Amino acid sequence: MSTIVVLGGGIGGISTAFELKDELGDAHDIVLVSDQEGFEFTPSNPWVAVKWRKPEAIRLDLAELMPRHGIRFVCNPVKKVQPDQHSLLLDDDDTLSYDYLVIASGPRLAFDEIPGLGPHGGYTGSVCKTDHAAMMAETFEAFCADPGPVIVGAAQGASCYGPAYEYTFIIETELRKRKIRDKVPMTFVTPEPYIGHLGLDGVGDTKSLLESEMRERHIKWHNNTRIDEVQEGLMKVTGVNADGSDAASHELPFKHSMILPAFTGIDAVMGVEGLSNPRGFIIVDDYQRNPTYPDIFAVGVCVAIPPVGASPLPVGVPKTGYMIESMVTATVQNLVEIMADGEPSHTATWNAFCLADFGDRGVAFIALPQIPPRNTNWSGSGKWVHWAKIGFEKYYLRKIKQGRVEPFWEKYAMRLMGVQKLRGSA
Repeated sequence: MSTIVVLGGGIGGISTAFELKDELGDAHDIVLVSDQEGFEFTPSNPWVAVKWRKPEAIRLDLAELMPRHGIRFVCNPVKKVQPDQHSLLLDDDDTLSYDYLVIASGPRLAFDEIPGLGPHGGYTGSVCKTDHAAMMAETFEAFCADPGPVIVGAAQGASCYGPAYEYTFIIETELRKRKIRDKVPMTFVTPEPYIGHLGLDGVGDTKSLLESEMRERHIKWHNNTRIDEVQEGLMKVTGVNADGSDAASHELPFKHSMILPAFTGIDAVMGVEGLSNPRGFIIVDDYQRNPTYPDIFAVGVCVAIPPVGASPLPVGVPKTGYMIESMVTATVQNLVEIMADGEPSHTATWNAFCLADFGDRGVAFIALPQIPPRNTNWSGSGKWVHWAKIGFEKYYLRKIKQGRVEPFWEKYAMRLMGVQKLRGSA
């Protein structure tokens, strides 16, 4: 019997654990390790931040869920991945040995790279974690009682832009509902070369779609912009020219702000030679396997992927649910082959599917594959996106509770694209 440890209790981690259990049954020990007791459906965090969702509505108890499906659960932070010892050093200095390791840890949120950034000791909020979003909900209520300027966006080096756009438009919708939108100047700040780049050099017509939404909703923006420092009520930013030189600097006042940080790998893998790159992301080959340590695989946000083209400021590549799903399936199938004394043969498709909710409508895009050039390069918009995201949240959480293994994102994406094309809205 082999022990396969999955590090991380997010979308990539629980999907990997379920697929491994489905393929291997009780013949091997499947262990899920997480520093959190609960699974969080991260795509719903912007709703939590305006109290359209309660945190408990998008959380599942891993200590209850995993054993129910025959998966051992260890709730303990990992201090260090020790590839030479085939073990994890846990926070209590205990060790957990493995025969195979799948790292699905997600990122470390690098708020510390910009003075004054972040919800803990800084002056900006976050929707990266559900607890962060719940904190945002409380500050948003106080803000609405005494409204003023809002700044939303992403820091240089960020690799996830959808939630920044979503939160911008969701609070704009909420402010209109509360009849105080006229008291709130809104500004979007991003390192992207243009609005709608999304770390993907755009998908379909996302540039025009998102610029149009911002113009219609009277939201100003600063692209190609670096955040230098955040003080209480003041954000210092610098525009950057195409050659990387500094352009104009600005001091932007605010009463409420949400900024997505840059990501790095988690501390447990940082500096492990051959395993991670200088930013701590896991190096993998075409089969999701680390070239130096072939008993280690990686899926999701923690995987090292080069940026899509050059840009004046660092703009990372997002890892959407569809892309993670394909990484998971390839990893599990390759592990099955290796454990049967074969060679890995499965590669991930790395496709992208995103439903960006704007509160009363939204933008959807599908990129097959995620990195250009693409076979499918589609985007659409309308009220249907808002309802489609609500539907997907309910569908996904219901299936995960059941321990089901199926291509959630692929099935939903293809169905939506087909329906919208039939309606003539593609």
